[in-house]
Order: sequence, then structure tokens, then C-alpha cells
Amino acid sequence: VQLVESGGGLVQPGGSLRLSCAASGFTFSSYAMSWYRQAPGKERELVVRISSAGGSTNYADSVKGRFTISRDNAKKTVYLQMNSLKFEDTAVYYCKANRSTYTYWGRGTQVTVSS
Repeated sequence: VQLVESGGGLVQPGGSLRLSCAASGFTFSSYAMSWYRQAPGKERELVVRISSAGGSTNYADSVKGRFTISRDNAKKTVYLQMNSLKFEDTAVYYCKANRSTYTYWGRGTQVTVSS
């Protein structure tokens, strides 16, 4: 099982990034997918979750209206479009796959918002 995040980097406030998480080794279309983030000195927090078929999403209040999650089950990939980035969005972003008692995590990608 692998979840590999990509697309992180350094961006100025107000800028955009698109994260990707490519999955392999499990039945991607049967799993809910989530993006989490962890800032230095803080606990890991849920950013957004998308259901297995993509019909349901749940966003943290801090990112509503700025971030959009999507998934392509044919490509076994989940995306996070991040717009209007703020300093406080700086964190390592992780994707997570979950179905029943099965949970898989990626290793994360760093997002740094700085001027």
C-alpha cells in the first residue's frame, strides 16, 4: 500500500497550490480520502474529507471557500486545490485513506506560505 503526496512548495500569501495524492496497493474507489495537516508544534488536524464516490465532502471551517478536494477514482488520485493561501496554512499536508478499520497514511508534503 502506498500513498504518495506531491505538489507542495513555497508560495506567497494569496497564492495557490494543488496537491496530489497517488494511491496504490488497495481498492482506492472503496475508501474515503482525507487531507490532514500538521503545523510545527501543533497537532495534526483534519482539513477535508471526501467520500469514496466523491459525493460528500466535509471541510474544516478554516479552509471553507478556499480549498477544494476532488478525486479521480480511475487514476487513483485525490487532489487538494488550495487558493487564497494564508501564513497559517503552512504545514505538512498528509493524505489518508480510510475504510472501516483500515487506515493508510502518506508521508506528507510541505506547504510553506511566506512572503
